[in-house]
Amino acid sequence: MKSKVELLAGGKDILFKSLFFPILVLILITSLYFYLPHNLSSLMSDLDMRSNDSVPLNMKSTTATPLHASSNDSLSVSSEHKCNIFQGDWIPFPEGPYYTNETICVIDDRQNCMKFGRPDSNFMKWRWKPSECELTLFDAKRFLELVRGKTLAFVGDSLARNQMQSLVCLLASAANPVDVSTTTDTRFRRWLYTEYNFTIAALWSPHLVRTQYYGPEGNNANNLKLYLDEADEAWAEQTENVDIFIISASQWFFRPFIGYERGQIVGCHMCSERNIRNFSTCYGYRMAFRTAFKTFLSLKNYNNKLVFLRTFSPAHFENGDWDKGGSCERTKPFKKQEMQLEKYILDLYMTQVDEFKEVKKEGEKKGLRFRLLDTTRAMVLRPDGHPNHYGHWPQENKTLADCVHWCLPGPVDTWNEFLLHMLHMEEPTLTGKKLKKNDREN
Repeated sequence: MKSKVELLAGGKDILFKSLFFPILVLILITSLYFYLPHNLSSLMSDLDMRSNDSVPLNMKSTTATPLHASSNDSLSVSSEHKCNIFQGDWIPFPEGPYYTNETICVIDDRQNCMKFGRPDSNFMKWRWKPSECELTLFDAKRFLELVRGKTLAFVGDSLARNQMQSLVCLLASAANPVDVSTTTDTRFRRWLYTEYNFTIAALWSPHLVRTQYYGPEGNNANNLKLYLDEADEAWAEQTENVDIFIISASQWFFRPFIGYERGQIVGCHMCSERNIRNFSTCYGYRMAFRTAFKTFLSLKNYNNKLVFLRTFSPAHFENGDWDKGGSCERTKPFKKQEMQLEKYILDLYMTQVDEFKEVKKEGEKKGLRFRLLDTTRAMVLRPDGHPNHYGHWPQENKTLADCVHWCLPGPVDTWNEFLLHMLHMEEPTLTGKKLKKNDREN
């Protein structure tokens, strides 16, 4: 006859065996959830839950339009009614676009889709509709009045320049600027609207932090050192002289680089270096924004500055990566149930949001205003808005598709509709200074 000890041990063994496989299955399902693509509607629901208190601009009435709404804080919750302009859908807009590629404004050839023969124009005929309110049409004169006497700088990569070009084209219906750039490098272009004493500046800084090329190949984007705790002087030197910053960064963080902090190697991304730990894209991304935000917090004279974080802009390659024959052939927006969205977009978005939350708290203590310009939600639905193969003449025989940048005119114009809405909310406290004429030569 078995003893009580033997019976107890046998019972534990049976219990372990009976629970082992269900637990294993649960672990596998959980792992698949985090590593497989998500349906867009479920991912957006996840995004809403995780960033519920991080998205700006609540309104008091569903009938009020953004330019006449009020909000005490960009992360506040209205006691009467919540309306988030960044949650919504794209609706047909037959009156669009605001401008054409013949407008007197600068459209980079790579984004001038109609110039290079794009056969469809429906991508210009959609407008963002928030779920519970209206987003007022872009008013160029109103925008220029709000920024009179100020300097606005777009800091980031070519997508930051994409937004700047959109803004210049949108403002062309009210005024044309003078090119006051102090360098021939178009990545550091400056425009002055003399009647309004308003300057727009583009400050090229794709990683936001100091970078250095290494290796025998010279300026090879795949041989980079990133000093993750040192802000790039290309924009950091201008912090005292700019009133409104729009900070963004995205696709360059997918490339290989070696990361440094305090002058020492801390790891690398997508590199084959021995004895160096490999960290994720999100680590470098997080540190870059953290460093950028700390740069603003370290200012001695805030001058009531306004800093916008423009969130991640997704690419829409299908049937392969950018260098594997991928393209973006679609001609209308996605519905939320149609798309399988890679989880990395949510990860990068939430990395930005997490860093934003922290710096906003610190900024409030010091009188420095940080605001979230949340373009990600709207843009994941616009696979039709990229140049694809229409960013160059057909005879140039370029095989790579551009599913990263946005056609002009196109959905990127919505970013500046959002911006106008948010500037209106800040109107009581907007002040201005001029940008120094010492743009950094590259």
